[in-house]
Amino acid sequence: MRYPFLDLGKANAPYIEDLVKAATRVIDSGRYIGGDEVATLESRLSEYLDAPYIIGVSNGLDALRLILKAYVELGRLAPGDEVIYPANTYVASVLAISDAGLKPVPVDIDEDTLNLDFNLIEASISPLTRAIMPVHLYGRITWGNALKDIAQRHGLLIIEDCAQALGAQSSSRGLYNSCMAGALGDAGALSFYPTKNVGALGDAGAVVTHDPDLARTVRALANYGSDRRYHNIYLGYNCRLDPIQAAMLCIKLDHIDRENESRRHRAKIYNDNITNPRIILPAMAAVPSEAVWHQYVVRVKEGQRDNFRRQLDNMGVGTDIHYATPPHRQPCYKSLADYNLPVTDRVADQLVSLPIATGTSDNDIHEIAHIINQLSL
Repeated sequence: MRYPFLDLGKANAPYIEDLVKAATRVIDSGRYIGGDEVATLESRLSEYLDAPYIIGVSNGLDALRLILKAYVELGRLAPGDEVIYPANTYVASVLAISDAGLKPVPVDIDEDTLNLDFNLIEASISPLTRAIMPVHLYGRITWGNALKDIAQRHGLLIIEDCAQALGAQSSSRGLYNSCMAGALGDAGALSFYPTKNVGALGDAGAVVTHDPDLARTVRALANYGSDRRYHNIYLGYNCRLDPIQAAMLCIKLDHIDRENESRRHRAKIYNDNITNPRIILPAMAAVPSEAVWHQYVVRVKEGQRDNFRRQLDNMGVGTDIHYATPPHRQPCYKSLADYNLPVTDRVADQLVSLPIATGTSDNDIHEIAHIINQLSL
């Protein structure tokens, strides 16, 4: 394929020597759980996100699970409480809610941003609602004074799913004065899955918070529920971050702002050059720093998605779909099937992700845009 959707070999090539050195350093250290590598990553993320507490964990789903479980242990949430989330998201957002014994409540999305529609939140708030989980999907900030106002008036926690938006900066400050995605609300979950803008060479994640009690509880839950060796205060898990992944992530973290800026540049090339009338382009953020373009997602009109992808594949252009089946249409969530979510259901049949990651050059983007403009749809 001439223009693959994502080539992780190419994405990691600029850092390969440093990654090998980092891996070798960890191997030679003899410390393979916890230790200085994990502490260093946590410290660097704390400084970068302007948040005092970071806990490295096993993956992004576990980060969300641990946050919600910790709030249950602290009495801030209880089984049966409701958590509002955007209907257009990856299923992990909802799995974490269910796993904590909480009830997921989907709310439809804004058609321009494809993220949570703040105007629809209050209609879904009930006496059991205790939290809102905004998802910064595709790398675009989902934040604003309207969200903060709703949460404060109703006494709701804000728990960010920041699996796709590390490095995005809001033009509106968060609850604790940070502007960084993941540190805007009461707690945030990060994912370092290999495909992310900052990707590990395996699974990895982190919890972000300004709350020392939540941080202590999450750290204990992630380590078998123990606050010290052989002293288990919670029914916990094994959700620790491997030091070899932490060491590699520190290498990637050095380049995050440059990576995100290059993605913004490539997204603008797409938006400036795709003119096919059957393609709906993503809205550019009014403030560029609010989007880091983990995915560049277009919409294909009039049931032409499969044809569009097939023609691109024949021309050597790789594509993907994020996400073809929203959680409320998954077999495991039949309980959510009756929610009325017209925008999410409509766009789910239109979404197509185009190549944008490192390894796709500016010239490639121009060529892909030219190919798209020649397609008959």
